[in-house]
Amino acid sequence: MAYTPKPIGSIQPQKRSALAWALSDSWVLTQRSLRHILTNKDQLLGLAIQPIMFMLLFRYVFGGAIETGSTTYVNFLVAGILIQMAAFGALTTSISLAADLQRGIVERIKSLPTISSALMTGHVIADLARNVLSSAILIAVAFLVGFRPTAGPIEWLYILGLLLLFTFAISWLAAIMGLLARTVEAVQWMGFFFVFPLTFASSAFVPTEGMPWGLRLFAENQPVTHVIEAMRALMVGTPMGNHALMAAIWCIGTVIVAVPVAAYLFRKG
Repeated sequence: MAYTPKPIGSIQPQKRSALAWALSDSWVLTQRSLRHILTNKDQLLGLAIQPIMFMLLFRYVFGGAIETGSTTYVNFLVAGILIQMAAFGALTTSISLAADLQRGIVERIKSLPTISSALMTGHVIADLARNVLSSAILIAVAFLVGFRPTAGPIEWLYILGLLLLFTFAISWLAAIMGLLARTVEAVQWMGFFFVFPLTFASSAFVPTEGMPWGLRLFAENQPVTHVIEAMRALMVGTPMGNHALMAAIWCIGTVIVAVPVAAYLFRKG
């Protein structure tokens, strides 16, 4: 009798649909990525220390020097740091994929009858879990240093949804970077040049009104600013405008484009 290879996590493939195989494979590889977080002391320390350092640094170094209008600087700041941390945290997906390429894990996964995007999906979902935990620590620290939001339970659900959507979108972009760079060293400098301008040339830490004209034009119309302003409006009641709509368009559009591109690069790499 001919042997029928089984996908990862699947026991009886002949009785399961392609969607069930994809979900099973993705879940197994998500568990792998989550275990890496739990067993990696460096990542756990980063999850705990990084949000505390960012919050304290910006709160007390820049807090008395930047005018933010009717809201306090700490209230203005929290949304920006949340998105900055999500953006930099998404680079873990790039680094993990590059490390898998260097260690030959990707070639081993390709040799199995698995969905081509399962390995990347595992890294991306683990990235979501990592960022939620890091964000919870950041918000707890923010409350200790004077953060006083006006958001109710519904607004906090919208904030969580927006954070997850942004993290999901940028993690798939990070997956593309990891597949293109192919080494951890290359990923680090690529990520710096990609994430650093988007987060700092935005409304994350200062109002855009005081920026030079060209920089202000870029800052007010780039996706990170739309996400931050939508989240800030939900948190502390600043004007929403069209930021929520634009944030959703940018994030969903990014996912629609990035997922098939990442899958193609994974198959052809």
